[in-house]
Order: sequence, then structure tokens, then C-alpha cells
Amino acid sequence: MSGRGAADELAGRKCVPCEGGVEPLSRPQAEALLARLHRDWALDDEAKSIVRSFRFRDFFRTMSFVNAIAHVANTEDHHPDLEVGYDHCRVRYRTHSIRGLSVNDFICAAKIDRL
Repeated sequence: MSGRGAADELAGRKCVPCEGGVEPLSRPQAEALLARLHRDWALDDEAKSIVRSFRFRDFFRTMSFVNAIAHVANTEDHHPDLEVGYDHCRVRYRTHSIRGLSVNDFICAAKIDRL
């Protein structure tokens, strides 16, 4: 599956609880999932997180986006780290309990791509 269909399949999935005890995704696994997201998502140098920056016209639009992310995070019970300013928001996903990436990070990133 490639292109839009792969992204839609990923966004249509639900996160599963991760309390640790599993290995984080390897770099090749993370890169394969990253290819299914918007091209602005980037894998960090250690393949332990993915990050994307968003720009907005004003604070109201920024905060509306942040609230939409909060809704996704609460629905999926998987929460990103956010850096928020007047006209921007930086979203970083990693699964804290395993100190690396899980499929949940990519599921939530795909859902944010739909916002």
C-alpha cells in the first residue's frame, strides 16, 4: 500500500496501550512508517522521535490547532510533546514508556495530518 491509501489506513487505526516491556521501532521500521506520513514529518538523528512544525496566521488559529491535537491525544490516550508560540506549533511524538518510537506515534501523526 502506498500514497494516500497508506496514510488513510494508518490514520484509521487506534492506538493500543503501551506500558513498556516492548522494544522501540528500529530505524528501518520507523522510516517505513514515516514514508506514509506528510513529508514534513522528520525522524530525529537517533530514530527515537518524529517531529513536525506547523505555522499559522495568528494565535487563535494556533490554539485551535493545539486544541484539536489535544482531542486526538485524549481520544487515543497517546500524548505528544508540544512547543507552542503565537503563530506556530511544533509537535514531537515518541512513546515515553519505551524511550523510542512505537506504531502509536505514527497513528497519531497520521491523524494530525488529517486536521
